[in-house]
Amino acid sequence: MEKMTQQEYIAREDKFGAHNYHPLPVVLERGEGVFVWDTDGNKYYDFLSAYSAVNQGHCHPKIVDAMVEQAKKLTLTSRAFYNNILGEYEEYVTKYFGYDKVLPMNTGAEADETALKLCRKWGYAKKGIPADQAKIICCEENFHGRTISIVSMSTDPDSYAGFGPFTPGFVKIPYNDLEALERELQDPNVAGFIVEPIQGEAGVFVPDAGYLKKAHELCKKNNVLFIADEVQTGIARTGKLLAVDHEEVRPDVLILGKAISGGVFPVSAVLADDDIMLVIKPGEHGSTFGGNPIACKVAIAALEVVKEEKLAEKAEKLGKIFRDEFNSIDSDMISLVRGKGLLNAVVIKPKNGKEAWDVCVAMKEAGVLAKPTHGDIIRFAPPLTITEEELREAIAKIKEVFKSFE
Repeated sequence: MEKMTQQEYIAREDKFGAHNYHPLPVVLERGEGVFVWDTDGNKYYDFLSAYSAVNQGHCHPKIVDAMVEQAKKLTLTSRAFYNNILGEYEEYVTKYFGYDKVLPMNTGAEADETALKLCRKWGYAKKGIPADQAKIICCEENFHGRTISIVSMSTDPDSYAGFGPFTPGFVKIPYNDLEALERELQDPNVAGFIVEPIQGEAGVFVPDAGYLKKAHELCKKNNVLFIADEVQTGIARTGKLLAVDHEEVRPDVLILGKAISGGVFPVSAVLADDDIMLVIKPGEHGSTFGGNPIACKVAIAALEVVKEEKLAEKAEKLGKIFRDEFNSIDSDMISLVRGKGLLNAVVIKPKNGKEAWDVCVAMKEAGVLAKPTHGDIIRFAPPLTITEEELREAIAKIKEVFKSFE
């Protein structure tokens, strides 16, 4: 069969797939570590990491081996029966993050939905909120997923417009605004506060130092669950195992996804202590694939890699180098550099009709892949396995791109 061109691959997706994404014009067929290759054999640094799902690098051999080995034995039983792997994973992940219980799911959005249900159920069963009156506080500019209930929390028209009517019970306040949070917490019907420690999709917006700690204290004071969505910021991405660890905050409910499997298999998890988790009884929540044997073995391997390869420490060190190097670039297109660890964003000021998208296309030609968010922001998040030498080489390529726009 004659080899297809990249344009033919793109045209086929365009013809047969829903138009719900707008990818960069590159067709990838292989990945290893921090690199990916397109169908023409061109090699790129991956500076998106599948939105921080491949923190451990592409096709990490330990994680892939765990998946293959388990896939040969048992792939799925559903939760209608016990299997010999789930308990092993549950014990490992709860001890790893320091919680009594885990509720395993598959995707970040499913984990967020699970946390919302858990919070409401706790509000009725433990806090004594009248039936169907529970409220959950969320932040403007959030991104928690794409389901109807989750987009009901969104303030981004691209996420919610045209999908109503929306799920009631959500109170939206500005991110990084403790006064607004304190005001809404006075309502006795508030069951929880869901927050991203850093707003990733909004453009890597890092809140003021002390915001998370104070928000957690306010929730505790008002008997409200503090729910941390660490789907993108967790698993060593920001220089700590969890982004909340920067302020020594322990969430009442912790939501994980993406890199908990190293990008090898869909795995997500909700962690909480018994007092919260056990309000959900048999038959009240579940998932056919949640906690399947492959997912469990993959997640254990992926989390082992994080510790063995000291990925949080690497992210902390290399993140500083990234921001220092970017701040040294002499370009009036760069208006702001921000981030934590290896989750960073650069705000782009248009120049001569060229915008963030054009910068990303030019970076692709130079061998570095990244993607704009919200039109004027480029998110940079390479796999945490990247070496300092590789990071500096990639930044040198990026510097040349900005020079070409002068």
